[in-house]
Amino acid sequence: MLTIDQNDGLKVSHSSASIKMSKVKILLIEDQDEARVMIRQMLLEIGVTQIFEAVSGREGMGFLDMADDMVDVVLCDWNMPSMSGLELLQQLRSVQNGLPFMMITGRGDRASVFEAKGAGVDGYILKPFSMRQLEAKLRIICARHELGL
Repeated sequence: MLTIDQNDGLKVSHSSASIKMSKVKILLIEDQDEARVMIRQMLLEIGVTQIFEAVSGREGMGFLDMADDMVDVVLCDWNMPSMSGLELLQQLRSVQNGLPFMMITGRGDRASVFEAKGAGVDGYILKPFSMRQLEAKLRIICARHELGL
C-alpha cells in the first residue's frame, strides 16, 4: 500500500517494500530509443536486473509468444506504429489474462484511462514520470500478483 508523506511524496508500505525487484523479469516495449534507454536505466537503478526489450508491439507479442514464461510484468508504451500498446494488451488478454501489464503513456485523459482499464491493464503511468513513481507503481503490481517475494 502507498501512502503520501508531506515531505517526501510517495512512500512504499512494508508489504510492497519486501519485494525483491531483482527477482522480477520485465519486458519493456517502447519504440523510442531515448525513452527505452531511460526507462531501462530507471529499472536498473531500482534493482530490476532481468529486462527484455522490444521496439514495437508486434516484436513484443512475438517475444511473449515464444517466451511468456520468461516475463513477470510487461511495461508498454501506448503510442507505437503498426501495433499500439492498447492493441497489444487486447491481443494479450484474449490469449493470456494473467500477465501483469503496465501502460506507459502521455494520455492522461479520462477516456484513455477507462479504455485501458476496460482492456485489462494492471497499471498506468503518465509520461514524464520519475524513477520513484515507476518503482511505486511496479511494487504495487508485484505485490498484487505476488511477484519478487
